[in-house]
Amino acid sequence: MDPKFGAKFLKSVENFNEYGIHFLFNDWWESAPADAIEKYVALIENDPVQGPLAAERYYAPPLSLAALEVHALGTLGAHYLAFVRDHNLMESLAVGYRDLHEQFEATGVLKNLPDVLKHKVLRGYQTHDLHHVITGYPPTPLGELAVQAFQLAQTQFPYASMWIAVVTAHMTFIDPHLTVPAMNAITHGWSHGRAAKSLQFVKFEEQLDEPLELVRRRFDIRAATAADFVTPERHTPDLLVASTPPGDLS
Repeated sequence: MDPKFGAKFLKSVENFNEYGIHFLFNDWWESAPADAIEKYVALIENDPVQGPLAAERYYAPPLSLAALEVHALGTLGAHYLAFVRDHNLMESLAVGYRDLHEQFEATGVLKNLPDVLKHKVLRGYQTHDLHHVITGYPPTPLGELAVQAFQLAQTQFPYASMWIAVVTAHMTFIDPHLTVPAMNAITHGWSHGRAAKSLQFVKFEEQLDEPLELVRRRFDIRAATAADFVTPERHTPDLLVASTPPGDLS
C-alpha cells in the first residue's frame, strides 16, 4: 500500500464519520496497483448478468420527489418516496456525489479510474436508496454497513470493500465494542447478497410503478428488518451514536 494512501486510510479508520469512504475511494486511484484495477474491471465486465448491463453505461434522470407522488401505495415508487421523506434524506444524493467526483477529476487524481468503475460508483449513488428500500436495510450506520456487505457479495468493488476494511480495522484497533454489531450487519448483508439475484446496474427507475413485493420476489429478496441484524449490546460503540453514516453525503 502506498504510504500516502495508507495515512489517509488510517485517518478514515480513526473516525470514518469525519473522513468518509467517498473520500477514501477517490484517494486510492492515484496509487492503485494496475493488476488490482484490471481484476476489478474483469469482475464486472466478465459477469454474465452484470457485464451487459454495465456496458450500457445507463444513468437515470434525477428522481423528483414531487413526481413520485403519482405512484400508488405499495409500489416501489411510493415506498421510495416515503423512505426519503421519512428519513429526511437528500433528494439528489447522486447529483451531490457527481459534483464531488468531478472536483476530484479536475485535480487529475482519478486518471487511473477505468470508465466501467467510474460508471459503477456514479450509478451506485443513483440506486443506493432504492437498494435500501428493496433490501429493507434502514439508513442507519449499521443498515448502511449491511447494504455495503450486500453490495460486496454481489459485485467485488473497492468502494464496498473499503467500507468493510475501515470498519473492521476500527473495531480491531480502536473500539472492540463495535465488533458484534458490525459483524452482525456484515454477515447478514453478505449472506443476503449472495442468496439474492443481482441488483447491480438494474434500471429500477423503470420499475417504480410495480408493487415492491413483486420486485423483491423477482430478485429473491427477503426484506430485512433491524431485528435481523441489530442485537442489544451492553456497550454502545462510540461511532454508532453519530447521525451521519460513513460514506454518506448528507
